[in-house]
Amino acid sequence: MRGRVIAIHHVQLAMPPGRETEARAFYEGVLGIPEISKPANLAARGGCWFERGDLKIHLGVEADFHPARKAHPALIVEDLVGLKASIVAAGYILRPDEDLAGYDRTYVDDPFGNRIELLETK
Repeated sequence: MRGRVIAIHHVQLAMPPGRETEARAFYEGVLGIPEISKPANLAARGGCWFERGDLKIHLGVEADFHPARKAHPALIVEDLVGLKASIVAAGYILRPDEDLAGYDRTYVDDPFGNRIELLETK
């Protein structure tokens, strides 16, 4: 039998240099995903890691940054209505979309313009 992929370890998104404070405010402050310390050998590269259990979103610095406007992570959430209120209160703009079978959903851009999909099971 050949090897096979069995899971996603983490999702990596790009961010511009020097904007870790904004990443923390959004991913930890608004979305509620705690920041963890990057390993010492990777910390000098900049960026931030946010993790809770199997949910792992890593932001890496790209000098020639361009946001991911189509490619995106889709995150399962609890209390989408409450999360949407928090997102709007923090000054971010929601972009609703048609429901996906079995889910309510919306999109928001992180502080750098990366597209994030938020889904809640109906």
